[in-house]
Amino acid sequence: MIHYNRFTLSNGLRVLVHEDTTTPMAVMNVMYDVGARDEDPSKTGFAHLFEHLMFGGSVNIPEYDEPLQMAGGENNAYTTNDLTNYYISLPAENLETAFWLESDRMLSLAFSDKSLDVQRKVVSEEFKEHYINKPYGDVWHKMRELAYSTHPYRWMTIGKELSHIENASLTDVKSFFFRHYRPVNAILVVGGNVKTEKVRELAEKWFGDIEPGDKYTRNLPQEPKQNSAHLLEIKSKVPLDALYMAYHMYPRQDPRYYAADLISDIFSGGGSSRLHQVLVKEKKLFSNIDCYHFGSLDAGLMAIDGKLVKGVKMNDAEAAIKEEILKLQENKVQERELEKVKNRVESMLAFEDMSLLNRANNLAFYELIGNAEQMNTEFENYQRVTTDDIQREAQLIFDEKNSNTIHYYAEN
Repeated sequence: MIHYNRFTLSNGLRVLVHEDTTTPMAVMNVMYDVGARDEDPSKTGFAHLFEHLMFGGSVNIPEYDEPLQMAGGENNAYTTNDLTNYYISLPAENLETAFWLESDRMLSLAFSDKSLDVQRKVVSEEFKEHYINKPYGDVWHKMRELAYSTHPYRWMTIGKELSHIENASLTDVKSFFFRHYRPVNAILVVGGNVKTEKVRELAEKWFGDIEPGDKYTRNLPQEPKQNSAHLLEIKSKVPLDALYMAYHMYPRQDPRYYAADLISDIFSGGGSSRLHQVLVKEKKLFSNIDCYHFGSLDAGLMAIDGKLVKGVKMNDAEAAIKEEILKLQENKVQERELEKVKNRVESMLAFEDMSLLNRANNLAFYELIGNAEQMNTEFENYQRVTTDDIQREAQLIFDEKNSNTIHYYAEN
């Protein structure tokens, strides 16, 4: 059970405090309700660009890292299609340094052509290195375009194309910042060796005067139901043939999400999982194979992908995966197997909660999706999943008409 207190500042900033006196450390987590799905389709990659710009100095603090390092702290950030998260860890006695730094970033970045130019180059290099020049690097760009026709999940967090970042103007960037990175669209979590009253005092002092901004109301185009299988073939300079299959599944807050999550574990949770046992160990068709989903807040994708053993035909590999899918659709999973994957989820959730940083991040995440208290009841949602649920959802998700497949061939 993770205990926390909460209050909201007059500018709309939600603050959650998790007191933990067993550590000398404190963490600060600022989660913004903005991700790549909130971008203009002709100007993508902005949420990720901001992850970089936020470290480039703010209106009163030209160097972000230097004062933090002097206070014994470290920081990082990540962006997804759904949200943006910044976090700091430092000795609890230096907590005010974190308030000073994060509030100044929220107040306003130090927008300049120079700063934008530097970060544009950094992101452009990242795009080239990971998505253009890396073997199989383009696969999820292609898969998203194949699977989504309408919803903004059709582009990746890094952006749809390199030119969007290369052409990002200072005006575009400023307007994106002041629309999304406002107190009313943010959640601040402070955890560790802290007292709620002290956090309230510091929050009022450092964040209280920042203009609230307008509450961002999301109104995204909904993806229509997919009614026919999609297939794409790619030939490229890669070491091995690879197979990627993706199926539409449920939003994060849909009750059926938990059955889908457990299905991915039945197929691919460790060495004794079905796909690894049959397709890697017994049939030796794949050198590795994985089943996973992205935990997307809107309706996301369940994926199965693997590298083929040299000499194995693509059609044989695909048929073998479909055979395993059919087994799950036609035969109920044994209670024992379902219990095993539930236990795995339970220990994973418990392991996550061991880290103070993870606890703060999870409190912010559950608050963002509706209610921080869900963090304490999440495993109950998995417990409720039955063998009937698993069979039904396997039949629905792995419907052939709901499939998106990429045959990725190595050029000879």
